[in-house]
Amino acid sequence: MQRPAWLNQLNHLLDHGDRPWRGLLLASVALVLLLLIGFAILLWTTSADSRQAFGWAFLRPTLDASWNAVSGEFDAWPFIYGTLITSFAALILAVPMSLGVAVFLAELAPNWLRIPLGWMVELLAAIPSVIYGLWGIFVFLPLVVAPVGGFLNQAFNGLPVIGALFAGPVPQSGSSRLAATLILAIMVLPTIAAVSRDVFRAIPGSQREAALALGATQWEMIFQVLIPYGMSGILGAVILGLGRALGETMAVTMVIGNSLEGSASLLRPGYTMSSVIANEFAEAVTKLHTSALIEIGLILFVLTLILNAIARLLVWRVANPALQGKRA
Repeated sequence: MQRPAWLNQLNHLLDHGDRPWRGLLLASVALVLLLLIGFAILLWTTSADSRQAFGWAFLRPTLDASWNAVSGEFDAWPFIYGTLITSFAALILAVPMSLGVAVFLAELAPNWLRIPLGWMVELLAAIPSVIYGLWGIFVFLPLVVAPVGGFLNQAFNGLPVIGALFAGPVPQSGSSRLAATLILAIMVLPTIAAVSRDVFRAIPGSQREAALALGATQWEMIFQVLIPYGMSGILGAVILGLGRALGETMAVTMVIGNSLEGSASLLRPGYTMSSVIANEFAEAVTKLHTSALIEIGLILFVLTLILNAIARLLVWRVANPALQGKRA
C-alpha cells in the first residue's frame, strides 16, 4: 500500500526543516566553544607580565606568602587554598543535607507539602548572593559562626592534623573561612537538592515496585536501589554545586574577612580567588598588580575546568556500567 502523495510532500518539507535546525544547533555549540577559547586567550595574554615576573613560584604552597602592591611581591597560594578549602568543606556539609531534602521531596513528602516545599527550595537558589552576604553579616556571623567556631576550637584544637583546621581564636565578628564555608553550603544546597529531586523523580516506578516486591523496606529501597540507580545524576548535581561554590564572589567577600594570613585554619579570616579579584581589581594601580589579579582569574578558570573534567569522568564511570547493561 502506497502512502498518499501529500504525506510524502510533508515528510520532504520536514526533512528540509531539519537542516536549518541542525545548523542552528551546530552554530550554538561552536559559539560556546569559541567563547571558552576566547576567555582562555584573553586571560593568558593579559596575565603575561605576571607569568614572566614570577613563573611557577606564583603558585608555590607557602605559609609566608606575600601580596604587596607597593613592593611588587605577589603569591597566589593563600587565595587558591582559601577557594579549595571553603568549596570542598561546603560540599561536605551540603551534599548529605541536599540528598536528605531530595529524598524527602521525591519519596516521603505528602502531596499537599511536596509542591510548596519544592518551590521554597528553588526560591533559595534564586536569591541573589548579596542578600546572603547581608544576612550573613548581621545575623549569621554573630549568632551562629562565632559560637560554632569557638566550640570547634575547643573540641579539636591540639589534635595532630585536624587541629590545624580549627586553630583559633575565631574573630569576635565571626568573619572567617568557616563563615564562607557555611554560607556556601547554604547557597549550594538548594541547587543540589533540586537537581537530585528531579533525578529521583525520573527513576522508573518499576524499580521501586521490584524492590518492595522482593521484601525491601522503604528505606532499603531508597538507599540500595534509588540512590545507586541515580548516582550519575546526583554526581551531576554535585558538579553544579561545586561550580557555584568555586566561583561565588559577593557573599564570600562579605563574610570571609579578606585578610592575608599565614594560618591554614578555617576559623581565621582569609581570601578566595574570587574575593581578592573583586576587592582589588578596581584599585590596582600598577600593570603588574593588574596582571597578577588576571593570572589568579586564569588559575580559577583552569582549576574549574580540571575539577569539572574530573567530575564528568566520575559521572561517566558511574553511568557507563548501566549503559553497558542496557546494551547487553
